[in-house]
Amino acid sequence: MSAAPDMALADSRSGGCLCGAVRFTAKLDRKTFGACHCEMCRRWSGSALLAITVPTGNIGWQGAEHIATLQSSDWARRAWCARCGSGLYYMVTAEGPHFGNTEIPIGLLDDANGLTMQSEIFFDQKPDCFAYAGETQKLSRAETLAMFGDDASPEE
Repeated sequence: MSAAPDMALADSRSGGCLCGAVRFTAKLDRKTFGACHCEMCRRWSGSALLAITVPTGNIGWQGAEHIATLQSSDWARRAWCARCGSGLYYMVTAEGPHFGNTEIPIGLLDDANGLTMQSEIFFDQKPDCFAYAGETQKLSRAETLAMFGDDASPEE
């Protein structure tokens, strides 16, 4: 008999863009999220990207005809609502340990309560004008790129 997945962690959350043209439901398999301080995420989100990792197959989209995308690096694609411009997701497209995952900005969730920040990547690129409370795992640019198996900058 195989072990059943820990359904105590399974949590379904809904969310959407600013104008409501794009909505989603995501089945979360974790209650932790991270912050990315790379230049691309800061420019895309207007600050650090605070996002939760969701297996791509665990997300159902409504209004998909309003989703625009851009392959923004060798390993990822970004999406936004073509009507209001809200950033919708960052999806890993390159083979590797993070393939098959989508990062959903926690600000899009109708209810982000109960989630905890766990990590910060590209921490050495974080502007000194803000900081987060609490302890997080902090990875430098080099450590983050090694995690993706790349030694080139995602901005290049």
